[in-house]
Amino acid sequence: MALGLSHSLSRYKLKFSPDKVDTMIVQAIGLLDELDKELNTYAMRVREWYGWHFPEMTKIVADNIEYAKAVKLMGIRSGAADLDFSEILEEEVEADLKDAAVVSMGTDVTDTDMEYIKSLADQVINLSEYRGQLSDYLKSRMNAIAPNLTVLVGELVGARLISHAGSLISLAKQPASTVQILGAEKALFRALKTKHETPKYGLIYHASLIGQAAPKHKGKISRVLAAKCALSIRVDALGESSDATVGVEHRSKVETRLRQLEGKAVATAGAKAKGLPDKAAHDSSRSQNAALSLEAKAYNADADVAMEDKKEKKKKKKDKEAENGEDEEMEEKKEKKKKKKDKEAEEEEEPKKKKKDKKRKVEEEEEEEPKKKKKKKKSDE
Repeated sequence: MALGLSHSLSRYKLKFSPDKVDTMIVQAIGLLDELDKELNTYAMRVREWYGWHFPEMTKIVADNIEYAKAVKLMGIRSGAADLDFSEILEEEVEADLKDAAVVSMGTDVTDTDMEYIKSLADQVINLSEYRGQLSDYLKSRMNAIAPNLTVLVGELVGARLISHAGSLISLAKQPASTVQILGAEKALFRALKTKHETPKYGLIYHASLIGQAAPKHKGKISRVLAAKCALSIRVDALGESSDATVGVEHRSKVETRLRQLEGKAVATAGAKAKGLPDKAAHDSSRSQNAALSLEAKAYNADADVAMEDKKEKKKKKKDKEAENGEDEEMEEKKEKKKKKKDKEAEEEEEPKKKKKDKKRKVEEEEEEEPKKKKKKKKSDE
């Protein structure tokens, strides 16, 4: 009895639970990603297959869907001159296509081959149309289930965050730091293992607000955006209102922070930190109604002169260093020249010394010969 009651109760919860509505978003975004892969594969196959018959068309028509529609309409390239491509292609592209069809170097194909190529092109067109319908469905579901998250990061990024977490409720339980790096788990654990820097963003990187930021500010903006996303997700999952007022307010704050980092004018109202005094009350240059005073600041000539003095000092230092370096180079060159001259002089003196030594030896031998003869005579006697 108790077991049957528990089964019926759980079945009732599963059937009517509002939390299970986000499974439609999870399935839709998964199908959308798979459709993108399949579309790309099929479009490349159409280009490769029809390229044997009309290879010049690949460079003329860049868009895959336009290529598939042109293949379906044209068929064999010989009939391209009599067809009207105005609904598919632009005038310049149409003219180039018709000119290239006349002088094409492609091989001829049979009617049976062309039928199969056209059927594949037809599938590409149908898949692209279905993808557009699925994208509209996903957008409407995201606006209904998570309007605040959709305003902040868009329907695609929001749907991927929900899909990665499993459901909207489980995503609402995550802190802002987890939302920030959701989707970059491999990089995070690799960084922790190798003791490198951890990633600054995951799936949230593809949001338009982070795309607007400069590369050096992307990490800061992703942290701010993740904090606001965490709050918006909790409002969507646990709140009763279906308005996107919280998301709009949070988006304006993130944009304010982005302008602040880029050095642009920032509104003082709405972005004031808690517990701090109002700047406009103590600063006469700030108007209370406007974001910042529009008057340009006065030119500070003294500061400019100081900067020039520093530059001049740096230039003098560089000049002195250059002069010292030149003097050292000149001294080194002089020393090298002296060494060369000394070597040449030594090389020239060496043969003279050898000649003198030879003469001296010869003279000494000549002087010693009569003495040796006398000694021999004495010894003979």
